[in-house]
Amino acid sequence: MSELFDAVDALLASRSPLPPPVERKRLRQAHGLTIDEVATALKVRRATMSGWESGKTEPRPPEREAYARLLDGLAKLYPAPPADTPPPTPANAVPATLTAAPDPAEPRTPPTEPVPPTAAMTPSENTQTSATAPVAAAPAAAPRPARTTRPSSTSRRPTTKKTAPATPLAAGADPRFENGPLAVIDVEDTRTLAYCTGGLVLDAPAKSLPSLVDWTLKEAKLGQPKLSGPGKDADPLLVLTEAALERYGLPVTLTNEERLAGRLPEDHKAVKQLARAEWKLTKRGFGPWARIYRPANGSERACVQLCIPSWNALDTRHWGTAGQLPPAQLAHVLGVYASRVMTPRGSTAVTGLELMTALHPATRASQPDADGKRHSELNPASLGKDPVDPAPCEAPDGHPLLKDLPRFHVRGPAEKLFEEAYDWARPMTDTECTLRYLVGIDVNLAFGAGANGLTVGLGAPTHVKNPAFDPKLPGSWLVDLSHIDLSRVKVAKDTWADLDASLLPSPFTPKGDRPKGPAWYATPTVAYAVELGYDVTPIEAHIRYDNGRYLDGWYTRLRDAYLATMADLNVAADLPPQDFLAAMDGSKDRDPEPAIVVSAIKATVKGGLGKLRERPRGDGWRPGEPWRALSRPTWRPDIRAAVIARTRINLHRKIVKHAAFTGQYPIAILSDCVVYAANGPSPLDFLPYHQGKPLPGGFKLGINPGLVKHEGTQSVLWGEEVRERFNAPELNLARYIKDGTVTDVDNGE
Repeated sequence: MSELFDAVDALLASRSPLPPPVERKRLRQAHGLTIDEVATALKVRRATMSGWESGKTEPRPPEREAYARLLDGLAKLYPAPPADTPPPTPANAVPATLTAAPDPAEPRTPPTEPVPPTAAMTPSENTQTSATAPVAAAPAAAPRPARTTRPSSTSRRPTTKKTAPATPLAAGADPRFENGPLAVIDVEDTRTLAYCTGGLVLDAPAKSLPSLVDWTLKEAKLGQPKLSGPGKDADPLLVLTEAALERYGLPVTLTNEERLAGRLPEDHKAVKQLARAEWKLTKRGFGPWARIYRPANGSERACVQLCIPSWNALDTRHWGTAGQLPPAQLAHVLGVYASRVMTPRGSTAVTGLELMTALHPATRASQPDADGKRHSELNPASLGKDPVDPAPCEAPDGHPLLKDLPRFHVRGPAEKLFEEAYDWARPMTDTECTLRYLVGIDVNLAFGAGANGLTVGLGAPTHVKNPAFDPKLPGSWLVDLSHIDLSRVKVAKDTWADLDASLLPSPFTPKGDRPKGPAWYATPTVAYAVELGYDVTPIEAHIRYDNGRYLDGWYTRLRDAYLATMADLNVAADLPPQDFLAAMDGSKDRDPEPAIVVSAIKATVKGGLGKLRERPRGDGWRPGEPWRALSRPTWRPDIRAAVIARTRINLHRKIVKHAAFTGQYPIAILSDCVVYAANGPSPLDFLPYHQGKPLPGGFKLGINPGLVKHEGTQSVLWGEEVRERFNAPELNLARYIKDGTVTDVDNGE
C-alpha cells in the first residue's frame, strides 16, 4: 500500500500548481532573494531558474515540488497587493519605479523622481574606447520605458503593453543601469522591442536611428558600473537584429567592398542621418561594432555602442552560433559574458585588451591641492596614458625603430626577441609504435595561467651592458643558452635527473631546436635556464625597472568567469579525476549557451594578449611607417612575449617532471596541447596518479587554469598513416588529435 501512496504522491508532485512567471519573480524579489540563491537551494543552474521565472521553461519533479513549496510559503508572507498598491520592498533593496509608456493621445507629465544624466564622449580615440561616465538629465517630458511580458518558448510575440509592478533592485545594484548592460533590438508586428538580460523586454518607441540612441541614453537604463575606482562606467550596448536593421534603414549584410573596408561609406543615408542629429562616429566608422557619441561637455558623456551580428560582429570562431540565436537567448548569452567579463566593446580580442585598461585606468584623481581641487595624475598601477617605444629587439619587423635596416634584411635570434608558443613534433620511437593510442591533453586557459603573478614592465626599457641576471626584473636579455644540456637537469632544488634529450624539445625555442648561440629571451626563459641548474651570463639587456603585476586582476576576472561558466555546464573545480573526465565528456553539448560563453572567454584571453602586439592592417601602410596601434599605451610586445615565454616554460617544466618520473616523453606539442603514446585511450592511462593524487609539479586533471583536460585520442596507426600519407615524419599530430581530421599537409600555420 505504501508503494501506491508513493506513486500517488509522485503524481501530485508532478503537477504541483505554480503561480504565473511574473508572480514567481515578484515573490522572490519581495523576500530579497537573488536568482543564484534560489537556484543553489533547489540545486539547479542559474539559467534554469531564469527560465522558470520568464516562462521559457517549466520545472519538473522533483524540483517542481520544492519550487512550489517555496512559492507557496512566500505567497503567505507576501500576498498579491491590490492593483493600486505597490508590492512590499525588502529592506536591502533600492526601490525603482517603471511605468508604461503614455498613450500618444494623453498629455505627458514629467516624472517626479530625478532622471539619470546624459553622457558625452571625447573625440580622441583612446577616450572613445573606454567605459562611460554618469549620464546627463533627460528632458522632463521624456517617457519612461515600458516593461512587457517576456514571450513564451512557443511564440516570440510579446503581449500587449502594460504597466508592471515596481521591481526592487538587488542590494548594491546601480539604479542607473537597472535594466542591465545591453539590449537586443528586434522588430515584431511593427513594434520595436528591446530584449534585456533577465528576461526583461522593453518597448523601444524609436522610429529612427538617432531617436534610438536618444532613447537608450535617456530612458532605457542600460549600462554597467565601472570595474575599478578610477575607471568609467561602460557604455550601453545595442545588438541589432536583421529586422531592426531594416527598420532603421541599414543593410542586412555588407557588400564585398563594405566588408573589406569594415564600415558603411560616409555617404550612406544612415551615417548622414546621424550627422544631421549631431551624432558622431569613431575613426572605425559605422561597422560591425559602431560607437555613436557626442563630443564631451565637461565630465558629461554620451555614447552608445552597436553590435551587428549579421555583419559578422560575433565571429563564429569565438562566438559559435550566437549570431543566430533568438533575441531573448542572445541577450542572455551576451549578458552572462558582460556580467562575468565586461560589456563587449568589439571583438573578443578588443574586449580582452579593454578589460586590462578598465581594471587599471591610466589616470586617477589626485589628492586635493591647497585650493581643495583635484587633478588628473598617473595611476601608478597602470601603463600610463602615453605609449612607450619597445627595445629594438622587441620591435616586430616593419616597426619605425627598424626603418634604417637594409631592405629585405632578415633578423636572426641575436637581433630579434622571438618568444612564441610551441609548435614541435618528432618521429615516434619503436617502443611507442607498439602502443595502441595517442592521447592529447590540453592546458586550461594556459596563457591566462601564464599571466597570473607575472611581473611585467610598466614603463620604458633601460639598456644595460654586461648585466648580472636578475629573475625579478622584467626585460629582454641577450644571452647564450646553447650550453644547456637537457640530458641532465635539475627537477627539484637539489635533485638532478638524467633524461633522453633527443626526445625532448628545447624550452628556449618555439620549434624546440637547441639554440646555436646568443639570442634574445624574455626574463621567464632565462630564469628557467638557471632553474635547470646552469649558469647564464647575459651580454646585454633591456630592463624595465618600473614594473608590477599588471595582469593579476585581468587574470583573476577571466579565471572566475571561466570557472563560473564551466560550473553552468556541471563541471566543478573539485571533481576527482575520473569524475572530471566524465563531466567534461560532451559538456558543451548539454547546454549550448554556456558553451558559447566559455568559447568567448577563452578567445578573450588569447586575443587580448595578441592585441599587445597588434600588427598593421592595411590603410596603405608601408614598412618603417607607424601604424595606428602604436599610439596605444597598451601596445606592449614585451608583455606579450613575457606571458608567452612563461606559458611555454610552465609546460616544459611539467613535461620534464613527467619524463623524470615515468620515462614517458611527448610526441608532439602545439601551443598548450601535448600528445603522448599510451596503452589506453584515457589520460589516466599515462598520467601517474597515486591514491588519487597527481605527480607533484606534473600534469594534473582539473578545470582550473594551468590544469589539464582530455583534448582527444586517436590510434597510433592513425598517426603513422597520416605521417606516411603526407611524407612528413614530423607532422605535428597535436594539431589534429581532437577529431583526427587532416585536410592538408602541415605547414606550421
